[in-house]
Amino acid sequence: MKILIVNGVNLQQLGTREVDIYGSTSFDSYLSELKSLYSDVQFDYFQFDNEGDLANVVANAKDYDGIILNAGAYTHSSVILADAVRTTSCPVVEVHISNLFGREHYRKNSVLSSCCMGFISGFGLDSYRLAVEFFVGKKN
Repeated sequence: MKILIVNGVNLQQLGTREVDIYGSTSFDSYLSELKSLYSDVQFDYFQFDNEGDLANVVANAKDYDGIILNAGAYTHSSVILADAVRTTSCPVVEVHISNLFGREHYRKNSVLSSCCMGFISGFGLDSYRLAVEFFVGKKN
């Protein structure tokens, strides 16, 4: 099984940025944990701050059993990224570390949700594991 994880703007700062919201674990550390938990899954990972780079990697993803996408702030505004999700033949699950519905009003809108297979929000970094569980269960 192959899963692509794509993180958007500012997510390279996990572990140091707004730790009260996002926690103190870096994504690289968390990804190592995921790889240990799912040794039979090949994970590819990309993080971009640039909207066009995010859209390109999603739209051109091939041969993946699933994509886990945390677009960060682009969730609320990126029609380009939504179009890329619609373009890919891979199923996409949108994830968020914080509970978007418990935050600022503008964060309650996602332009991506309608074109993703599912939406997971508010479970911290464990949101990614829950998405992996979905794809692993779907494959079995």
